[in-house]
Amino acid sequence: MKLWGGRFRKEENQLMEDFNSSLHVDKRLYSEDINGSIAHVNMLVKCGLLTKEEGESIKMSLLSILEDIDNRTLAIEGNYEDIHSFIEAKLTERIGETAKKLHTARSRNDQVALDIRLYAKNKALQVIGFIEGLQNTLKEKAEANNVIMPGYTHLQRAQVVTLKHHLMAYYQMLDRDRKRILNAIEILDECPLGCGALAGTTHTIDRKMTAEELGFSRPVSNFLDGVSDRDYLLELMSSFSIIMMHLSRLSEELVLWSSQEFKFISIDDAYSTGSSIMPQKKNPDAAELIRGKTGRVYGSLTSLLTTMKGLPLAYNKDMQEDKEPFFDTLDTVLSCLEIMSNMISTMKVNTKNMKKAVKSGFLNATEVADYLVSKGTAFRDAHSIVGSIVIYCEDHNKGIEELSLDEFKSIHPLIEEDLFEFIDYQNILNKGIKVEILK
Repeated sequence: MKLWGGRFRKEENQLMEDFNSSLHVDKRLYSEDINGSIAHVNMLVKCGLLTKEEGESIKMSLLSILEDIDNRTLAIEGNYEDIHSFIEAKLTERIGETAKKLHTARSRNDQVALDIRLYAKNKALQVIGFIEGLQNTLKEKAEANNVIMPGYTHLQRAQVVTLKHHLMAYYQMLDRDRKRILNAIEILDECPLGCGALAGTTHTIDRKMTAEELGFSRPVSNFLDGVSDRDYLLELMSSFSIIMMHLSRLSEELVLWSSQEFKFISIDDAYSTGSSIMPQKKNPDAAELIRGKTGRVYGSLTSLLTTMKGLPLAYNKDMQEDKEPFFDTLDTVLSCLEIMSNMISTMKVNTKNMKKAVKSGFLNATEVADYLVSKGTAFRDAHSIVGSIVIYCEDHNKGIEELSLDEFKSIHPLIEEDLFEFIDYQNILNKGIKVEILK
């Protein structure tokens, strides 16, 4: 079914018809399309552009189409240009000529803009729910594992931290992600219905009514912008890209920590795979896939930015290419958040190896320097002195805390017995990160 064609003398080329169709992509918008049409019908009845009987007939039929699609008794398929033409064709089959009045005071341009904006808003809220689920998982795992481990810079052991503190760093990253999406929802919360093709309609309509009925805060302020704006998709996809960056960083740590070189954690069998040739292997494929899919999400964002960068106002058919990258990004982010949550909740922590890594990493060296500073030594001199202590420890295969007072004094005479309390790892933790902010 064509929603246009009266102006054309020839039939559309079959190749062009297939090329032009987006039904296989935008069919997932069927619920938003039908709900948007019902709100539009209610407004048309109120404004006297449809009779009450006509409005009721159209609404009841639209609801029956929605129910049939939900129940899978009506398949979204066939030779239709998009989901909008599919719905209108089915409506016409059921109620005849009255269906043709549905499109009064509406263009497919504002209809498309409405559907994708409604969908984006609803799915953004779903992403927030998944983020909060992962945050809760991280918090639970952190609370259950307040054990010491090395903290790293440059992937070199630097200072002692706890696994709790480490995992809560990702909690904070995700909290920023959640706030970014909430901000994006606030910005996109405008209804484009009533913009028409680009400059509104000569009919007297009530845009505020449809905005309120569809759960938007307000109608859009400018018709041209209303039908051509896809900033909200770009903003959400940008936020999703940052989420994936955070998940990828966490994935990289899980890959490292589960390796034989670290042995800090064990990823559950349910989220690992084996080798086709090496029977001893247990591969962290869930983490690696999340890390790999991050590039896919980045690519989708770049794709849509490139599509939009040269478009004049208002709507252009290029914008049909907005949905596929957004849908793919959304699906990827939701699945990665869920997999990561499951992977964290089921992983086992090897506290013994974490403590062992702390002991062999000279992670209290900075505290020795601080101790010397407290005794009046300039920090740069203290830094050099502690460097000599570390060399001595390496030569004698000892940790700093394992040296005797005589050994310390042979390197520097200012060191006294109270140093040992200063460099105790638990005391270091109590002084350094004694306050955990848990929400």
